[in-house]
Amino acid sequence: MPEFFAFLADPATLWLVFAFVLMGLGLAGSVLPVLPGTPLVFAGILIVAWRDDFLHLGWPALTLQLLLVLLAQLIDYVAGAAGAKAIGASRQAIWGALAGSVIGLFFGLPGLIIGPLAGAMAGELLAQSSLSRATAVGLASWLGFIVGGVLKLLIAVLMLVFAAIGWWLI
Repeated sequence: MPEFFAFLADPATLWLVFAFVLMGLGLAGSVLPVLPGTPLVFAGILIVAWRDDFLHLGWPALTLQLLLVLLAQLIDYVAGAAGAKAIGASRQAIWGALAGSVIGLFFGLPGLIIGPLAGAMAGELLAQSSLSRATAVGLASWLGFIVGGVLKLLIAVLMLVFAAIGWWLI
């Protein structure tokens, strides 16, 4: 049995295992709001590039990866507000959805799910709308949050595909 794990004694192997664990956690974090998805994927890709002395994945490829991380983070913050805006919500509701997304970060998974919905509803109620209209705006904001999660997952997968293509083509 010890011979089976002998390959783990090599520090290069440990770094690669750590990098792939980060990438796996990053994929999970793209849909689970508790983990920072694309930053973890980027960290794993960066470790792989570093262990290879940036031969296969150089700075241009890593810059593209970083831009994808920034895009995913932007989507994370504006997805709920975009959902509210899509159905013609008031300006207060859009700002409420954005504020709810940010405040929800401090309350874990429940806050991240309920935050955009509650913020959009509160904003729409402040704009003197009916409760039924505020509920519709809140649900649209929540749907925007879900669509944003799917987009973040797609970006994380795209990052891994770009890294794999860069690795095998060079």
